[in-house]
Amino acid sequence: MNKYLLVLAGFVTVGFIACSEKKENKEGSKKFVLSDTMSKMIAIDSVSSCYIDDAISLSGEVSFNENNVNKVFPRSSGQVVECKVTLGDKVQAGQVLAVLKSADVAGNYADLSSANADINIAKRQMDNTEALYKNGIASEKEFTEAKQNYEKALSAKGKIQSIININSGNGSNAGGTYNLVSPISGYIVEKKVNTGNFIRADMGDNLFTISDLKNVWVNANVFEADIPKVKEGYRVQVTTLAYPDTKKLGTIDKISQVLDPANKTLRVRIKLENQDLLLRPAMFARVIVSNKENKKAICIPTKALISLNGKSFVVTYKSNSEMKIAEVTILKTSGDQTYLIDGVNPGEKLITQNQLLIFQQLLNQ
Repeated sequence: MNKYLLVLAGFVTVGFIACSEKKENKEGSKKFVLSDTMSKMIAIDSVSSCYIDDAISLSGEVSFNENNVNKVFPRSSGQVVECKVTLGDKVQAGQVLAVLKSADVAGNYADLSSANADINIAKRQMDNTEALYKNGIASEKEFTEAKQNYEKALSAKGKIQSIININSGNGSNAGGTYNLVSPISGYIVEKKVNTGNFIRADMGDNLFTISDLKNVWVNANVFEADIPKVKEGYRVQVTTLAYPDTKKLGTIDKISQVLDPANKTLRVRIKLENQDLLLRPAMFARVIVSNKENKKAICIPTKALISLNGKSFVVTYKSNSEMKIAEVTILKTSGDQTYLIDGVNPGEKLITQNQLLIFQQLLNQ
């Protein structure tokens, strides 16, 4: 109710201002003239001729860019002792995501201990054989064999150490636990593990998915009748329920060649920059697809239109004392632009803000 009272008060105020500023022309009739105060309250735009934009509206959903993510897999089977992150957490490169206890890791360390013992034995044998060889007691062949056995022991240890480095990762120890760390900085967009879960070697599934969310995908559904109106490279405008006034611009990146059998729609993918991180996976999105036709029409800002008794009007402007009401015939409306069949000509100027107040005054003069 307060809103309508304020609007009514505005009309009355402007009416008084306008009435006080009507001047008599040479023939004695009164003419509406904008005051300096009112002229600061309006906005003016131009009529132009432009290609018709055959836009369609699609519903979609935000998802992470699968080409810009890092999937984290377990390096050894075992049990999750502790899961340190949850879905949506921000992580840094090298941060521990989970701690696992693995019999394979414990076995690798046991093999490493045996390899160290073998190295010590081979080293003593080589040193003894070398001393005997120098004193003429052992042959050169015996010394060479002892030296080769020592080198084999070193090689075996190196192999086991490499396996530990690859499969166990940072923070592993002889007790069989190892840390699963984040390879990049970003956000946890997928999590498939919890504390206590057992990880088998044959599972072959990732435990975490990490993305920096600096660019995302929007997957939208196109009904069968609208398929000819979408093509790769077409410009789109995306808004979300969370941020309806924020418009993200992008292009159609990929179009599926197969319809969804359940709802008979075609899936299209849009790639969007998301430096401000406003778009988050699973958000609902409204997608406006723009398609410029090869024919032109008169176009005006949609906000310039005034509707009355089923007809559409605009207020043309030449000066503060030269304004007229023009009835227009609408061809179609596409977002912020409306295409006309007639009523105004390219190059004319229109009032696009507070034009309804001016319209009322011109009707009453």
